[in-house]
Amino acid sequence: MGNPSLHSIHVHPLKAARGFAPDEAVVEPWGLAGDRRWVLVDDSGKVITQRPHPRMALAAAGLEPGGGVVLSAPGREPLTVAAPGPAPTITVEIWQDKVEAVPADAAAHAWFSDYLGVPVRLVHLDDPATRRPVDPEFARPGETVSFADGYPLLLTTLGSLDALNSLIAHGDHPEEGPLPMSRFRPNVVVDGTEGWAEDGWRRVAIGEVTFRVAKMCGRCVVTTTDQDTARRGREPLRTLARHRRFGDKLVFGQNLVPESCGTVRIGDPVRVLE
Repeated sequence: MGNPSLHSIHVHPLKAARGFAPDEAVVEPWGLAGDRRWVLVDDSGKVITQRPHPRMALAAAGLEPGGGVVLSAPGREPLTVAAPGPAPTITVEIWQDKVEAVPADAAAHAWFSDYLGVPVRLVHLDDPATRRPVDPEFARPGETVSFADGYPLLLTTLGSLDALNSLIAHGDHPEEGPLPMSRFRPNVVVDGTEGWAEDGWRRVAIGEVTFRVAKMCGRCVVTTTDQDTARRGREPLRTLARHRRFGDKLVFGQNLVPESCGTVRIGDPVRVLE
């Protein structure tokens, strides 16, 4: 293979919704600037994702100056939501974490509640530097994360996607492939590597920014959701279960923690440091 490079960058301002793909992005200690700083919660404060609500895949959030978002979804007029100023927080439950966050205004809650057909609230992570620590089993003191599943960035490679799609094509139900990278909702996608090369990475540099590889990324039912139609199939979990099972996890991609800050750009060289 050639020299690895950064193929694409993906920022998802609202967890579980469609994001956008800029040519460059600022890496902050808790992830890409603007990534997953917003989330939907139910009446009890639990995070809403595509797991029970696959139609979240069809909603999109663009980033506004100052950290606000522009929301769009099928059948809905777009809505611009400003990042809340200093205000009382509510407790958000995201997996095993309890995180304080600031609710948006009532119009945003109503917009998404009407779209999903269930009562939800839109909330903003106002202080990512202090609100939510990374899993201490894989973190160093003081490391924090946004509303991402658990780690600041997710890295995937085109080589591994090609390898996975080859396995699907030679499996029992080839009609479900090939799958696009959008199924895996990564932050950074690397080109120029062999399939599964990232399994052995421990530290990497993307351009001027260095990262620690924290752990493999275990995948869930969201990967079976077509991000363009919200319909679900059985791939890639069926194939990952046969070929990419590590312990009780079905793995695709690697979770990263930044060791430094800076800007990453499409075309940046990717160097394996360890």
